[in-house]
Amino acid sequence: MNKFLRTLMLPVAHLMSAKFDGRVRRFVHAHQRTQQVQEAVLAELIAAHKDTAFGQDHGFDRITSYRQFTDAVAINTYESLQPYMQRVLAGETTALLPADQKVLMFSMTSGTTGQPKYIPVTRTFADKMEDGFLIFGRMALMDHPDAWLRQLLPISSPMWEMDSPTGLPCGAISGLLTRRQPKLVRKMYVVPLAVAGVTDPASKYYTSLRCGIGQDVRFITTANPSSTIKLIETGQHHTEQLIRDVADGTLTPPGELPADIMQHLRFKPDPALAERLDQCVARDGTLLPRHFWDIAFLANWTGGTLKLYLPRLRELFGDVPIRDIGLVASEGRFSIPMSDQTPAGVAEITGNFLEFIPADSIAQDNPRALLAHQLEVGGEYFLVVTNWAGLWRYNMDDRIRVVDRLGESPVFEFLSRGLHTASITGEKITEHQVVEAMRSATAAAGWRVEMFVLQGHFADTPYYELRIEETAGRSAGALAAMLDNALAGLNIEYASKRASGRLGPIRAGILPAGELARAELALIASRRGRCEQYKHQYLLTDVLTD
Repeated sequence: MNKFLRTLMLPVAHLMSAKFDGRVRRFVHAHQRTQQVQEAVLAELIAAHKDTAFGQDHGFDRITSYRQFTDAVAINTYESLQPYMQRVLAGETTALLPADQKVLMFSMTSGTTGQPKYIPVTRTFADKMEDGFLIFGRMALMDHPDAWLRQLLPISSPMWEMDSPTGLPCGAISGLLTRRQPKLVRKMYVVPLAVAGVTDPASKYYTSLRCGIGQDVRFITTANPSSTIKLIETGQHHTEQLIRDVADGTLTPPGELPADIMQHLRFKPDPALAERLDQCVARDGTLLPRHFWDIAFLANWTGGTLKLYLPRLRELFGDVPIRDIGLVASEGRFSIPMSDQTPAGVAEITGNFLEFIPADSIAQDNPRALLAHQLEVGGEYFLVVTNWAGLWRYNMDDRIRVVDRLGESPVFEFLSRGLHTASITGEKITEHQVVEAMRSATAAAGWRVEMFVLQGHFADTPYYELRIEETAGRSAGALAAMLDNALAGLNIEYASKRASGRLGPIRAGILPAGELARAELALIASRRGRCEQYKHQYLLTDVLTD
């Protein structure tokens, strides 16, 4: 964006800045009275939903306190809410949502058993999510003023990946939120919204990078840091073609790009930039972001296993600050980081009613939950959510650690998924899915596998290793490939990460006969347990590094 256009936009930008600053002040002030704010949020949610089928089934018209709420509503999983969700998906929105809440789309994410989760996105829910992103963005720009009114490169997924039974979009809520951004913000985007829907990963990254080169990009925003890495590595793998495209004003992606997107992308020849890029590559040996951008900060996740990607980001971007985007999921936004170089963010108490189960109580049948103002610094908890997406006391299965406080509210970081969920780059595979995928794979091959272990490895291209004992007449490599295909069929996010190259195929690790049984006996002995009380763990959730 040139200086003249920025000057023209300044008056509108100042008005928007004042509006956003007011939101930030109100959000920060809310944490001085966390208990009061949360009580008001819960009361508003219960009153708005009392005439829904869920509200009637749980006596919402009689609930006047938090204690009555917890007596009426048990802690839920998606599976326990699924009968209501299926009715909403089929068009009966009042099963879970107020009659005045129109469903805009369904945010789709991987489910525990293989069926995707469909989270209804209403206007109010989208408004709450949008508020959270605006507060996050304004605070980040206050810390990085040189990025204000400069261009940004978003990497997102499409909001419309498939149709619901009633014809509504099912996909990524990030696609919807991007479209709902204020016009001034959208003018800062260097990548057209339609590029999010490109299915060929290499072409999508190449096109995004081609759109950004030659522009004054100051920050890159996405959820997963592996996407930012793939963006730059795609340019490194196709450097010669990319520089030729810059010189000629063309776009030559390495794979297929839909014609309706191609016809809306226009570039001017820039031989001077192409010559400079050539010189930089000759000097440094590879194409690097600093050759064409002056990045002020990166915005992406940095917690849990995703911190393993940070060294590679540093190799590519040097000491550029990184702002974690917070605990954000298809189910909502639950934290807002307020500084760089930390995965921790303050609880988002204005758009959700939040409860926290102490980590050492999570295995209990009816664990007691604590409220946001009751948490202790250093404590670890599992997050439970009630919000405008029809989620009631919904166990996110996200383990968090409180590292600080803002007023009465916890500042927490994401640690991991639950005891039976593994994730290297956001795929969130469950032990149930792994066992079901193995059952499906072995049934098709006519093989019998009773004991195995699957564990993630972080490498240049992360992957899972299938450890299995050698058996005559069976190829471990073939079994790993079949398990890989079956798991992709059960978990849409695993399939997406495999298709985009962010995860490699499952590799086979062959063990001597009896090795797994011997290892289990040693583990039981070390824990002073009994064999009949031990349950074999097919999926190990800690990630090894190669």
